[in-house]
Amino acid sequence: MSTEQTVTRADVCAAAIADAFKDDGEIFASPMGMLPMLGVRLARLTSNPDLVISDGESLFLAGTPPLFAKADKVEGWIPFRRVFDVVAYGKRHVMMGATQVDRFGNQNISAIGDFDRPTRQLLGSRGAPGNTVNNRTSYWVPRHSPRVFVEAVDVVSGVGPTRAAEAGPAAARFNDIHRIVSDLAVLDVDGPGRTLRLLSVHPGVSVDQVLEASGCAIHVGDDDVPETRTPTTEELLVIREVLDPKGLRFKEVPQPKEES
Repeated sequence: MSTEQTVTRADVCAAAIADAFKDDGEIFASPMGMLPMLGVRLARLTSNPDLVISDGESLFLAGTPPLFAKADKVEGWIPFRRVFDVVAYGKRHVMMGATQVDRFGNQNISAIGDFDRPTRQLLGSRGAPGNTVNNRTSYWVPRHSPRVFVEAVDVVSGVGPTRAAEAGPAAARFNDIHRIVSDLAVLDVDGPGRTLRLLSVHPGVSVDQVLEASGCAIHVGDDDVPETRTPTTEELLVIREVLDPKGLRFKEVPQPKEES
């Protein structure tokens, strides 16, 4: 079986996440979640060796270990209180999750339902407001659905470009919603009026499928929407033999039965 035939959706998502970080240069990459961590480490080993990564707790890593492996090469110390210094300084690209993302790139991880009487409590805004007004921010959505991509989020946790501009220059200056990678597609917020725009659809996914799985309008340009690229042979080897030999990525993007 050829490499092309054995590429899985999880592999494509990891490469798409890596591409979101490939042009950042020397910047602190802060992935939150398994696939973001895999994609960031893939980028560091392939397209952007200057990325600065941590173990997610208190150490800057000199090496690039497999997912959840103990760091064997350490180059610095970053306790939790120092993370806020990096957030304020700005040389950071964070990829967060999103329970909801709306048409204007606002994100919600706080609560579902009416603001005065929500029906479900989530994580809370946590670092989302500070991240989105200080640092380049991307989102990872493992289940693209109308419940996630909505016309208006119930609570604004992460701030999109329009709302940041309305808040004034201090909020808008460093606001940079860079990429939204889901299990179906890659998007940004460079559509008309700084709204969601479809950049690519993953192999085996159509534009119509993405639009039907979204609860808000998504801009599709006049040109044909390209297919998200598949990982190179080198990237597949790094993903499967170096970073994720246990196949942990399939917990977020399950492997179809025919690919098992």
